[in-house]
Amino acid sequence: MTTAAAAANLGAPSSEKSFLQRIDPRWYSSTLLSTFLVIGQWRFQILGDSYLPWAVALGTAILTELVLGRLTSGKWVNLLSAYISGNSVAILLKPAGSLLWPFVLCAFLAILSKYVLAWRGKHLWNPTNFGVCVMLALAPSVVSMLSHQWGNELWTVGVLWCLGGLTVYRAKVWHVTLSWLAAFVAFAALRAFVIDGGRFQTELAPVTGPMYTMFMFFMVTDPKTIVRGKGLQIAIAILVAAVECVIRLLAEWDVISVDNALAIAPPMYALFLVGPPLLALQLWLDPPKRS
Repeated sequence: MTTAAAAANLGAPSSEKSFLQRIDPRWYSSTLLSTFLVIGQWRFQILGDSYLPWAVALGTAILTELVLGRLTSGKWVNLLSAYISGNSVAILLKPAGSLLWPFVLCAFLAILSKYVLAWRGKHLWNPTNFGVCVMLALAPSVVSMLSHQWGNELWTVGVLWCLGGLTVYRAKVWHVTLSWLAAFVAFAALRAFVIDGGRFQTELAPVTGPMYTMFMFFMVTDPKTIVRGKGLQIAIAILVAAVECVIRLLAEWDVISVDNALAIAPPMYALFLVGPPLLALQLWLDPPKRS
């Protein structure tokens, strides 16, 4: 009787843990993104005066996912990835005037990249990262990025970072975010020293902004597009931060203009250039085992 009771007590936490483990980590990501949208629009109008671009971007992402998923797998696929990509595009992309086609094209390219730019069962680019980087490169005269800060309200950053921390912890990629963040801080100090020796806070400030917040919680940590192995993941996160530092220095020294796509979104292009080639190299040298 005592043994049975003890076994039951031991089994309860295990059952609860197994239930939590069955929750798709993308639900945490979508919850964080929804909070991001609500707070951002409420406090800073990150979607602008109209919700139409948001509806267009989200609708395009979902429709593209439904069609391509059905065509390639013969079944209806999970739409959480499309939800995340569509909302991210709506938040990050800022076309000139009231243009809607950039939202359509960017969301379409983001989802399309999952099906076309894939190898050995994995897509190589984070969908939103790919779509936004391509749009900035192809149409820099009409497309820009959300770049203003979240003001001085620490609670806003605190809420988003707490939810982001929970998201990356649940997805078991928290070490990637922390590694990238630590490297970013170190490189911010390096830039401040190299440029004029006294602007560390200026160099550090972007990390609290919307682009960098989404980047370190959604993109550099994307479980579907990062390499296998904690050591390699940490090394690549640091390398991405290093490339981002170089891009910002090149813009500071006028090697590239401030309206160059690289200068508009340094972390996005750093990941775009570094992550996929190294993931492809690992897939080539060490293909994932098929179950």
